[in-house]
Parts: sequence; C-alpha cells; structure tokens
Amino acid sequence: MQLETYISDLLYRYDCVTVPEFGAFLTHRVSATIHETTHTFYPPKKALSFNEQLQQNDGLLANYIAEVEKIPYATALNRISKQIKSIKSYLVEGETIQLKNIGELVLNTDGKIQFDPSSHVNYLTDSFGLSHFTSSDITREVLKETVETVEETAPITLTPEKRANRNWFKYAAAAVVLLGLGGFGAATYYNNSIENHNQLAQEQANDKLDAKVQEATFVISNPLPAATLSLEKQSGNYHIIAGAFRVEANSEKKVKQLRSQGFKARKIGANRYGLHEVVYASFESRGEAQQELSKIRREHNRDAWLLIKRLK
Repeated sequence: MQLETYISDLLYRYDCVTVPEFGAFLTHRVSATIHETTHTFYPPKKALSFNEQLQQNDGLLANYIAEVEKIPYATALNRISKQIKSIKSYLVEGETIQLKNIGELVLNTDGKIQFDPSSHVNYLTDSFGLSHFTSSDITREVLKETVETVEETAPITLTPEKRANRNWFKYAAAAVVLLGLGGFGAATYYNNSIENHNQLAQEQANDKLDAKVQEATFVISNPLPAATLSLEKQSGNYHIIAGAFRVEANSEKKVKQLRSQGFKARKIGANRYGLHEVVYASFESRGEAQQELSKIRREHNRDAWLLIKRLK
C-alpha cells in the first residue's frame, strides 16, 4: 500500500492529516512571495509541516483508504499500522524515508523525526495552474546611458542635465491644443451629421404618415356642381370630422357635397400634418355632438369621429 499517495490526496482538501501512531502532516496558507535576490514570483501555497506529537487516530486516513480500496475500516487501520512500523524501523536504522510529493523524514541526533517538505507540489487548490516565474531586474542606469547616447544625435534633449532649453514644451503644448481642437471639430461635425440624418429620417417618416392619412381620406373624382347656400355661422369646440385632405381643393369639394346633403359642413383649417380638415358640424356641448355623431355613423359615415378643439 502506497501510504504517501493517500496522504497526498487528503492534503488537497484538509489542513491536517493524522497518521495513527506516527504523527500528523499539517498545512497552512502562505501568501504570494517575491524572492529579493532572484526576483522570482511564487504564487500562494500551502506550506507543509510535521508534528510528531499528534498521533491520535481521527479516522480520516483510515476511512479514506477503506473507501478507495473497498475494504473494511479495521483492515485499513491494520495496514496503516504495519506500514508505520516498517517506516519507524528504517528510521531507527538511520535511513531517510522519502514520501513522494510530501517530503523526507529522518531521525535527528535527539531521536526525533525531522521533516523536510517537498517543493514540487502546491496543495492549495486556489493556486491550481499557477507556477513561479522570474522577472529580470530593471537596470535604470543602463537605460539612462542609452537615452543619453541617443540624445547626442537627436535634436530633442531628454536628460535633466540637458533641459536648459524648454522651447519644445511650448510646441508640445501647442500640438496638444491643436489635437484637442481637431477632435472637438470632428466631434461637432459628427454630431451635426447625426442631427441632419435624424431630421431627414423624421421628414421621411412624416411623408409616409401623411401618405397613409391621405389614403384614408375621401377622393372626389366627380364633384357636384357648386351651390350657393345661406348658412348661419357655427360656433363651439366639439367638431364631427368628415375627412382630412392634402389638397385644399378636395376639401372644398367635400364641404359642398356635405352641404348638399343638408349638413352644416365647413373647413376648420389644417391639422399638424398639414391636412385640411372638414367637419359635418360644430356644437357647443359634448352631448349634442355625441348624439349627432352616433346618427352620422349610423346613416352616413362609420369613420366619422369627434374632435375637441378651440378654434381661433
């Protein structure tokens, strides 16, 4: 039985794995570190240690072995005991016990177990996939010397020792201002283009809407001859609409047609779409208007509707 394999599996999930009659392997979280000399970056990890005093069986290791190998708990515990006795005998003889992915065990001069953890495995699952890497040191003085070498042939001075002439700051500032103005002008032109586009789209939409409205109006192909009638002046804010016409001549023909049928028809002007509205009649009260509207819808025009509007 490879005892170190089971211990290693449990160290990923637990901070303490006790081996009965031997000791406990402990882990504690260590933050990411940087080696000052080698400039190596190390990710967070679980640092391993060993405590020989913790030998009381907590059942964790034996239960795990029993589950994996499909054997009784007592059998797993007995196998652990046999392997620990073998390990102790090798330690007493002065040999070093190597536990794969865990570390090395050896007895010191006082007869105590000394543990040297392995650095090949990181048991912190949060750092899975992360490995250490080395970054080269930044040599600022070398870079400065390189810049000074370039300055000997370049017209623009860069080092603090050679910045007596600061006129290039003025040119740089002027360039920034020009770039800002150019960006502002481009943004203004873009916004104006969008506004013109939206206005054109709105006009096209209005044209389509007007066309739809015009399709629903009356078209008088054979108007009746004009008749001269004496009508009393109408007033009121309740108007029964007969139709709306883009061509004003058609609205006049509609008025004459309705008057010939006995209605007090008239034009009340153009609406917000530029269509000339014709009414059957206007009324002072809503009740009278509703009553007449019902009659007109029933006998003449089902599409007639009531408009509430104060005429100038």
